[in-house]
Amino acid sequence: MLTLLIQDGAEEIVQNLDDEPVEKTLSVMELLMSGGLAAQIIIGVLFVLLFVAVYIYFERLFAVKAASKMDSNFMNQIRDNVASGNVQAAKVLCAQQNSPVSRLTEKGISRIGSPLEDINTAIENAGRLEVYKLEKNVSVLATIAGAAPMIGFLGTVIGMVLAFHQLATSSGQAEMGTLAEGIYTAMTTTVAGLIVGIIAYMGYNHIVVKTDKVVHQMEATAVDFLDILNEPA
Repeated sequence: MLTLLIQDGAEEIVQNLDDEPVEKTLSVMELLMSGGLAAQIIIGVLFVLLFVAVYIYFERLFAVKAASKMDSNFMNQIRDNVASGNVQAAKVLCAQQNSPVSRLTEKGISRIGSPLEDINTAIENAGRLEVYKLEKNVSVLATIAGAAPMIGFLGTVIGMVLAFHQLATSSGQAEMGTLAEGIYTAMTTTVAGLIVGIIAYMGYNHIVVKTDKVVHQMEATAVDFLDILNEPA
């Protein structure tokens, strides 16, 4: 009799252990792919935006870094050539540098002999063109930074609408587990949108800071060149 009781107790314990809920694990890929067609389309759009943002960031970063390189002795050589009247040598030196700063200086050198106001205007106009080249496609980064979170939130709203539609069409008999799964899956689009937006926003600010440094360098060079022209002969 005692042996039977022990066996029954052991079987009951094993059955209780078998009935314990098993923790569900879900990989990131499964989470992204289980949100339905609408969520998958939005996730795909966000991946494309992420690729575009990363490409523009590195392309602009390398371009701005190349534009910021300048020989520290450049303006001294320009001063010597201008002071000696060797304008052609100064132009050749600017062509060899091939940077925004050297192109501004070359524009000013080509106007030597004109009034200083005209030279200053020519340098400013050339500077605007150089700034436009440096800021090429940077506005796309800003657009992605603002649009990606909204696109992700759109996916979440669509997922929530579908989840509540399922609840409405089932006359309130839908399983809470199914609803909860649909809701947290829909939230993944917002997470993805925020990640893409943050990356694009940080990249945009970094490029803007780098570009501002080059612009300040161009302004300082323009001032130095005008000072050279104002030096007494």
